[in-house]
Amino acid sequence: MGKEECKTMLDALNKVTACYRHLVIALGSTSDSQNLREELKRTRKKAQELAVANRTKLTSLLKDKTISKEDRAEYERLWVLFSSSMELLEVDMKRSLEIGQDFPLKVPTRHLIQTGMTGSTTTVAARAMSVQNMKYEADSNIDTADLRDLQSEITQVSQMMEEMEMKVQVAPWAVEAKQEAGAELKSNMSVGNSSVGVISICEEEPKEEDGGGGNRDAGFASICAVVVFFVIVTVAVVLGYLVINMS
Repeated sequence: MGKEECKTMLDALNKVTACYRHLVIALGSTSDSQNLREELKRTRKKAQELAVANRTKLTSLLKDKTISKEDRAEYERLWVLFSSSMELLEVDMKRSLEIGQDFPLKVPTRHLIQTGMTGSTTTVAARAMSVQNMKYEADSNIDTADLRDLQSEITQVSQMMEEMEMKVQVAPWAVEAKQEAGAELKSNMSVGNSSVGVISICEEEPKEEDGGGGNRDAGFASICAVVVFFVIVTVAVVLGYLVINMS
């Protein structure tokens, strides 16, 4: 029961951190807005709440001396995954701070970047918050006021990660993976509900038709290209010869 609960909690954290990363990508682009800044704030706070819950649960289980060797190995594996998720969250929070400082909304100092991204990020934020519709209540100065809170929260996350290393001694290199690297990319299973809606993996490749007809067409095109090349070279030589004789 404890393992399944930990997996569920970790899956929820991974979903929110993935959503947060996607929102950070839109910062400073033409999709940037006051709503995006509020979405970022609420998403990262949700991620921090889930991080605290994961840390508390896994710490208590790993400190339990009565658990079996097999269960400990599984909890250590989940701990490493949790630590990796926290590192990604910290990196994205720092990136959000830097970009937010470079692209203030209330008093713009530079033009927003045309990245090719269009549309609203509301769907991603709502998925992270597990709600149907996002309700926006932030003030117009959220882009400046929130940067101070973000800087403080980055410090808190860094301190929490240091405390995690002190409380639980788990060597990442000693933890064995339960599947081969990239196994999730080879899987035929569809993307689950815990994934980010805007991220998808294209697993189907175009099917070949006409039993190799494409190869024959490609060979024919190559032959035609060679013939055209020789014709052009021949015409150039003849013209050059005529020019020389006429002069």
